[in-house]
Amino acid sequence: MEITRKNFKQMLNFVTESINDADFLSVDGEFTGLDAKNGGHAMPFDTPEVRYQRVRQGTCDFLLLQFGVCTFHYNEEKSLYKARPFNFYIFPRPYSRSGPDVRFLCQSSSIEFLVSQGFDFNKAFKDGISYLTPGDEANLREALHQKHQQFSQFSSPAFVTPDGVSQGTSKGPVSIPDEQKEFIKEICEKVSDFVEKSTEDKLSLPSCNGFQRKLIYQSLRAQFLSGIHLETQTDEKKERHIVVTRIKSEEDMKRREAEKQAAEVTDLDNAVGFTKVIRTISQSGKLVVGHNMMLDLIHILHQFFYPLPESYEEFKDMSMSAFPKLLDTKLMASTSPFKDRIMNTGLSDLQKILEFKPFQKPQVEIEEKFNKYTTEKGPLHEAGYDAYLTGICFICMSNFLGTFQNPSQNIVPPSSPLIQPFINKLFLMRVHDIPYLNLAGKDLTPNRDHVFHLTFPKEWKTSDLIHLFSPFGGSQIFWLDDTSAFASLYLKEEAQKVLQNLCKSGTVYTIKTYHQYQHSESGNQALSRKRPTPSTENNVPNKKRKSLNVEAAPFVSRSITPPIPEENTENMDEPNGKDANNIKAMETESSNVKDKKKEEQMFVEPEVW
Repeated sequence: MEITRKNFKQMLNFVTESINDADFLSVDGEFTGLDAKNGGHAMPFDTPEVRYQRVRQGTCDFLLLQFGVCTFHYNEEKSLYKARPFNFYIFPRPYSRSGPDVRFLCQSSSIEFLVSQGFDFNKAFKDGISYLTPGDEANLREALHQKHQQFSQFSSPAFVTPDGVSQGTSKGPVSIPDEQKEFIKEICEKVSDFVEKSTEDKLSLPSCNGFQRKLIYQSLRAQFLSGIHLETQTDEKKERHIVVTRIKSEEDMKRREAEKQAAEVTDLDNAVGFTKVIRTISQSGKLVVGHNMMLDLIHILHQFFYPLPESYEEFKDMSMSAFPKLLDTKLMASTSPFKDRIMNTGLSDLQKILEFKPFQKPQVEIEEKFNKYTTEKGPLHEAGYDAYLTGICFICMSNFLGTFQNPSQNIVPPSSPLIQPFINKLFLMRVHDIPYLNLAGKDLTPNRDHVFHLTFPKEWKTSDLIHLFSPFGGSQIFWLDDTSAFASLYLKEEAQKVLQNLCKSGTVYTIKTYHQYQHSESGNQALSRKRPTPSTENNVPNKKRKSLNVEAAPFVSRSITPPIPEENTENMDEPNGKDANNIKAMETESSNVKDKKKEEQMFVEPEVW
């Protein structure tokens, strides 16, 4: 169901009821961009904290223009889920001159992609639903309250300027410039004729600028101490003009002003707009499911709640306060027992894979009002449809977990303990040894003693880097730019030999351990704008580091090496098309790991990852 500002007010109660009655919700967003230059791209050895800082600095200036929410209600009689997918167009339309006038970035590749998928930018900008953050709403309500108090204090709107400032506290009337005298004279004559001769109740004056309106208010208040009520209104072309209304008594004046104040409060309520939907989701406490949802979460928090904190721990607290139950289907699909059966975790491919054995297509019925979407065909990358597919994938994978139970469970509800290990963990793209960001606890800390950072001449290719490490069992290469890369040894025990044999002066390259790079000035700028505090586990002196157990069955990404990129993969590819050896090495290592693991393993959080 498509919802814009034209039908938002009419549909809000229905949306609220659907959210509150749902067994779980799935969400998706479409943005004007993904990463800005100042934030940098995601890197293969980012820690969760560093990744958060990158995303916070690099994405918050973009705008979420379309938001999808799909509610799923389980019908016990029919043993199926009923889905209600909503597709919202959103735009931060200025509420008033005193309200926020949002600036935002656009990334040309993202805009081009959305256009290729049929995204209607005219609809977003023209009919997008407005919204306000809690801070902006509170400031505007306070300003409106003070304006209304002035009317009560001075008992008559004759004492209040169009900007809501009491003339009783001003320095006096503004002198009318010579070039404005004729204009003001014509306005006063027109109002006099209206008061004395016209039988109409209202008179609309010509559109004019703010200074002219101030002069009109001042002049008419002086000439007509009573009998008229003045109000500034805005027409469809955003031009502002004054409307003069005939007043019969002081009580009539107060009634008119009360109606005006009520209308201003209603306008502010309408300006809160889509934020009401986000608040309903938050207050419902329902499980919120997304696919690769870190960006979605960060945009939602920043755009509809409060500015993102610099502190990573505060971000976790903020996330858990807003949405106490989150689940990422991309992480779920990349985890045992799914990872060996799912070769592509992109949303559309994942949905298709889950329709065939050993999985089973779930029974989901779209209610009559929502017949735009089907699983067979739909507008991919429309937020409402992607949210719907995300929910379908979650149901299918949840039910598959039930097949490992004795007796087998055909339907696994969102509240099942089988789902609990996936709750509040967000998938981390392109990080091969830390599969998720843990919102509800400590993040995994792998051993990276076998990882090295290199700088080298621009002419070097992947083959040169592989040759450099070939005497030590080979390595996987992660390009950062044309002259730097990470190298991760396959044989971790060879790390000391690398230090003894390759870290020599007089070479055309430089090599550092991962930890040296992380704490160097260049590494500090590349990985994080702010150094981790001394209290973090990575910086505690002499503390034994948690090692990475590659044989730990439960929570691994696809393999010990990063999965072959599926989406937004330009940053893992070597510049100028040098990634052929990279991919070959990834495929070889992935095959070796799969040969080692033959038994079924469920998700059980390992003590050591």
